[in-house]
Amino acid sequence: MSVRRTSPGGEDRPLSLIERTRRDQLVQVTIDLVAEHGYAATSLARIAQAAGITKGAVLYHFASKDAVVAAAQAHVLDALVTDVGAAVDAAPADRAPAAYVRRMIGHLAEHPDHARMIIEAMINDDRPEPEARWRPLAALLWNAREARGLGPGPDTRTLAIIAGGAIDGIVGERLQDAGYDTEAAAESLIAMLESATFA
Repeated sequence: MSVRRTSPGGEDRPLSLIERTRRDQLVQVTIDLVAEHGYAATSLARIAQAAGITKGAVLYHFASKDAVVAAAQAHVLDALVTDVGAAVDAAPADRAPAAYVRRMIGHLAEHPDHARMIIEAMINDDRPEPEARWRPLAALLWNAREARGLGPGPDTRTLAIIAGGAIDGIVGERLQDAGYDTEAAAESLIAMLESATFA
Protein backbone atom coordinates (compact mmCIF):
# COMPACT_ATOMS: atom_id res chain seq x y z
CA MET A 1 0.00 0.00 0.00
CA SER A 2 1.51 3.31 -1.03
CA VAL A 3 1.12 6.16 1.41
CA ARG A 4 -0.40 9.29 -0.02
CA ARG A 5 -0.93 12.82 1.25
CA THR A 6 -3.73 15.19 0.38
CA SER A 7 -2.38 18.29 -1.31
CA PRO A 8 -3.60 21.80 -0.49
CA GLY A 9 -5.87 21.55 -3.52
CA GLY A 10 -7.59 18.49 -2.05
CA GLU A 11 -6.22 15.84 -4.39
CA ASP A 12 -4.19 12.86 -3.24
CA ARG A 13 -0.55 12.69 -4.24
CA PRO A 14 2.22 10.19 -3.54
CA LEU A 15 4.66 11.06 -0.79
CA SER A 16 7.95 12.58 -1.85
CA LEU A 17 11.23 10.80 -1.16
CA ILE A 18 11.91 13.21 1.70
CA GLU A 19 8.47 12.57 3.22
CA ARG A 20 8.90 8.78 2.96
CA THR A 21 12.38 9.01 4.48
CA ARG A 22 11.12 11.13 7.39
CA ARG A 23 8.18 8.78 8.00
CA ASP A 24 10.56 5.81 8.02
CA GLN A 25 12.78 7.64 10.51
CA LEU A 26 9.80 8.40 12.77
CA VAL A 27 8.70 4.76 12.65
CA GLN A 28 12.18 3.54 13.61
CA VAL A 29 12.51 6.13 16.39
CA THR A 30 9.12 5.05 17.75
CA ILE A 31 10.11 1.37 17.69
CA ASP A 32 13.30 2.22 19.59
CA LEU A 33 11.48 4.35 22.17
CA VAL A 34 8.64 1.91 22.78
CA ALA A 35 11.16 -0.95 23.08
CA GLU A 36 13.24 1.01 25.60
CA HIS A 37 10.64 2.95 27.58
CA GLY A 38 7.25 1.34 26.87
CA TYR A 39 4.17 2.72 25.18
CA ALA A 40 3.04 5.01 28.01
CA ALA A 41 6.41 6.76 28.26
CA THR A 42 6.71 7.25 24.50
CA SER A 43 5.13 10.64 24.08
CA LEU A 44 4.83 12.69 20.92
CA ALA A 45 7.38 15.12 22.41
CA ARG A 46 9.83 12.29 23.07
CA ILE A 47 9.41 10.99 19.49
CA ALA A 48 10.04 14.48 18.13
CA GLN A 49 13.09 15.01 20.33
CA ALA A 50 14.62 11.65 19.38
CA ALA A 51 14.05 12.42 15.69
CA GLY A 52 15.51 15.91 16.06
CA ILE A 53 12.35 17.67 14.86
CA THR A 54 9.40 19.52 16.37
CA LYS A 55 6.11 17.96 17.52
CA GLY A 56 4.45 19.88 14.69
CA ALA A 57 6.74 18.18 12.19
CA VAL A 58 5.78 14.77 13.60
CA LEU A 59 2.12 15.75 13.27
CA TYR A 60 2.74 16.75 9.63
CA HIS A 61 3.55 13.08 8.94
CA PHE A 62 1.23 11.34 11.42
CA ALA A 63 -2.06 12.59 12.84
CA SER A 64 -1.26 11.56 16.42
CA LYS A 65 0.97 9.52 18.70
CA ASP A 66 -1.38 6.58 18.17
CA ALA A 67 -0.95 6.90 14.40
CA VAL A 68 2.84 6.79 14.52
CA VAL A 69 2.75 3.91 17.03
CA ALA A 70 0.31 2.05 14.75
CA ALA A 71 2.69 2.57 11.82
CA ALA A 72 5.59 1.28 13.94
CA GLN A 73 3.58 -1.79 14.99
CA ALA A 74 2.61 -2.47 11.37
CA HIS A 75 6.26 -2.18 10.32
CA VAL A 76 7.37 -4.68 12.98
CA LEU A 77 4.63 -7.17 12.14
CA ASP A 78 5.24 -6.86 8.40
CA ALA A 79 8.95 -7.54 8.91
CA LEU A 80 8.19 -10.60 11.06
CA VAL A 81 5.57 -12.02 8.69
CA THR A 82 7.79 -11.46 5.65
CA ASP A 83 10.82 -13.10 7.28
CA VAL A 84 8.93 -16.11 8.64
CA GLY A 85 6.91 -16.45 5.43
CA ALA A 86 10.06 -16.58 3.31
CA ALA A 87 11.52 -19.33 5.52
CA VAL A 88 8.31 -21.36 5.38
CA ASP A 89 7.98 -20.92 1.60
CA ALA A 90 11.56 -22.17 1.11
CA ALA A 91 10.95 -25.36 3.14
CA PRO A 92 9.28 -28.56 1.93
CA ALA A 93 5.78 -29.01 3.39
CA ASP A 94 6.87 -31.66 5.88
CA ARG A 95 9.59 -29.34 7.24
CA ALA A 96 7.59 -26.09 7.17
CA PRO A 97 6.58 -26.21 10.87
CA ALA A 98 10.27 -26.46 11.86
CA ALA A 99 11.12 -23.57 9.54
CA TYR A 100 8.30 -21.53 11.11
CA VAL A 101 9.52 -22.15 14.67
CA ARG A 102 13.20 -21.52 13.84
CA ARG A 103 12.55 -18.27 11.99
CA MET A 104 9.93 -16.94 14.42
CA ILE A 105 12.32 -17.38 17.35
CA GLY A 106 15.32 -16.34 15.24
CA HIS A 107 13.72 -13.12 14.00
CA LEU A 108 12.56 -12.02 17.44
CA ALA A 109 15.91 -12.91 19.03
CA GLU A 110 17.74 -10.94 16.32
CA HIS A 111 15.35 -7.99 16.68
CA PRO A 112 14.62 -7.58 20.39
CA ASP A 113 13.17 -4.14 19.66
CA HIS A 114 10.54 -5.83 17.48
CA ALA A 115 9.77 -8.35 20.23
CA ARG A 116 9.36 -5.55 22.77
CA MET A 117 7.15 -3.56 20.37
CA ILE A 118 4.87 -6.58 19.92
CA ILE A 119 4.73 -7.15 23.68
CA GLU A 120 3.87 -3.49 24.31
CA ALA A 121 1.11 -3.66 21.70
CA MET A 122 -0.39 -6.70 23.41
CA ILE A 123 -0.11 -5.12 26.86
CA ASN A 124 -1.99 -2.10 25.53
CA ASP A 125 -4.83 -4.29 24.21
CA ASP A 126 -3.81 -4.13 20.55
CA ARG A 127 -3.89 -7.89 20.27
CA PRO A 128 -4.51 -9.94 17.16
CA GLU A 129 -7.54 -12.19 17.16
CA PRO A 130 -6.59 -15.40 19.02
CA GLU A 131 -7.14 -17.45 15.87
CA ALA A 132 -4.61 -15.32 13.98
CA ARG A 133 -1.94 -16.42 16.46
CA TRP A 134 -2.45 -20.20 16.16
CA ARG A 135 -4.01 -20.79 12.73
CA PRO A 136 -0.87 -20.38 10.53
CA LEU A 137 1.14 -22.95 12.48
CA ALA A 138 -1.86 -25.28 12.82
CA ALA A 139 -2.24 -25.26 9.02
CA LEU A 140 1.48 -25.96 8.57
CA LEU A 141 1.27 -28.89 10.99
CA TRP A 142 -1.76 -30.29 9.17
CA ASN A 143 -0.04 -29.95 5.79
CA ALA A 144 3.14 -31.55 7.17
CA ARG A 145 1.16 -34.61 8.27
CA GLU A 146 -0.41 -34.85 4.83
CA ALA A 147 3.00 -34.47 3.13
CA ARG A 148 4.24 -37.46 5.15
CA GLY A 149 1.20 -39.50 4.16
CA LEU A 150 -0.26 -39.51 7.66
CA GLY A 151 -3.98 -39.47 8.33
CA PRO A 152 -5.76 -37.47 10.99
CA GLY A 153 -3.72 -37.16 14.13
CA PRO A 154 -3.43 -34.88 17.11
CA ASP A 155 -5.36 -31.62 17.27
CA THR A 156 -3.12 -29.21 15.35
CA ARG A 157 -4.85 -26.22 16.93
CA THR A 158 -3.80 -27.38 20.39
CA LEU A 159 -0.26 -28.13 19.21
CA ALA A 160 -0.02 -24.67 17.62
CA ILE A 161 -1.28 -22.98 20.80
CA ILE A 162 1.25 -24.89 22.91
CA ALA A 163 4.08 -24.10 20.45
CA GLY A 164 3.04 -20.42 20.38
CA GLY A 165 3.27 -20.23 24.16
CA ALA A 166 6.68 -21.90 24.06
CA ILE A 167 7.89 -19.43 21.41
CA ASP A 168 6.69 -16.55 23.59
CA GLY A 169 8.52 -18.05 26.57
CA ILE A 170 11.77 -18.57 24.65
CA VAL A 171 11.73 -15.03 23.27
CA GLY A 172 10.83 -13.62 26.70
CA GLU A 173 13.76 -15.48 28.27
CA ARG A 174 16.08 -14.03 25.60
CA LEU A 175 14.84 -10.52 26.38
CA GLN A 176 15.78 -11.11 30.05
CA ASP A 177 19.06 -12.92 29.31
CA ALA A 178 20.88 -11.96 26.11
CA GLY A 179 23.10 -15.02 26.51
CA TYR A 180 20.18 -17.46 26.42
CA ASP A 181 20.69 -19.93 23.53
CA THR A 182 17.55 -19.45 21.47
CA GLU A 183 18.82 -21.67 18.66
CA ALA A 184 19.14 -24.65 21.01
CA ALA A 185 15.76 -23.80 22.54
CA ALA A 186 14.18 -23.68 19.07
CA GLU A 187 15.62 -27.09 18.22
CA SER A 188 14.26 -28.54 21.49
CA LEU A 189 10.83 -27.11 20.74
CA ILE A 190 10.94 -28.47 17.19
CA ALA A 191 11.86 -31.95 18.48
CA MET A 192 8.92 -31.91 20.90
CA LEU A 193 6.54 -30.56 18.26
CA GLU A 194 7.58 -33.14 15.68
CA SER A 195 7.31 -35.94 18.20
CA ALA A 196 3.73 -34.89 18.98
CA THR A 197 2.79 -34.19 15.36
CA PHE A 198 4.23 -37.21 13.61
CA ALA A 199 4.03 -39.94 16.27
